Amino acid sequence: MTAPNVFSSKSDVAYAELRSKVLTGELSPGTRLAQYDLAAALGMSITPLREAIRRLSSEGLVSLDAHRDVRVAPMNATEARQLLEVRLSLDPSAVELAATRRTDDDLAAMRDSVARLLPVTRQWGEEALTAHREFHRALYRASRNDVLIRMLDDVWDKSDRYRRMGLDLPPGHEPRTRDLDEHHQLLELVRSGDGPGAAALMREHITQSLTASAIDALEEHAGGDAGS
Repeated sequence: MTAPNVFSSKSDVAYAELRSKVLTGELSPGTRLAQYDLAAALGMSITPLREAIRRLSSEGLVSLDAHRDVRVAPMNATEARQLLEVRLSLDPSAVELAATRRTDDDLAAMRDSVARLLPVTRQWGEEALTAHREFHRALYRASRNDVLIRMLDDVWDKSDRYRRMGLDLPPGHEPRTRDLDEHHQLLELVRSGDGPGAAALMREHITQSLTASAIDALEEHAGGDAGS
């Protein structure tokens, strides 16, 4: 009777490992996944690996063809724009709730995370992206809405592929400095209980974000390809 649990555990391990590699770009878009090699590297049979791949396929992170070939899903401007639109809807709601529901512990977590923020540039890379996420997640947690937090976590994960693209854009000093300033402003607005002010700033923050710049570049590239 324990076999199903063991299977589930191995499938979960494979899912988490592959998902992380796709989202961080370690497995780049279009990469073919050699299933038997991956299963061997993860120390498991092919069955739990295939279950993990089905889960990733349902999320749109890998694609399957008729020949059971598996590849990392390509990145495209349409998906990126849709993810940004969802964030523009959910993030302001989360931060507005946080301004009315935050506890002293929430504020302490936000202060700790904002103190670790770095400019999101090629120089700081993953360290900056991790710190950036931790601050936003501290804001989300303060909303005290578990459904909203889970939805934002998923959107953030999927946006990470596009966010990392932004690291390769020409380094603009002003936008990166503005991002840091706005994080401090968001913390102060939540601390003071100004929900509408925090929501308005969050909308502007997302609209002018590194992810938005990466999407603009993707759309420009797609438009250039269509016209060529």
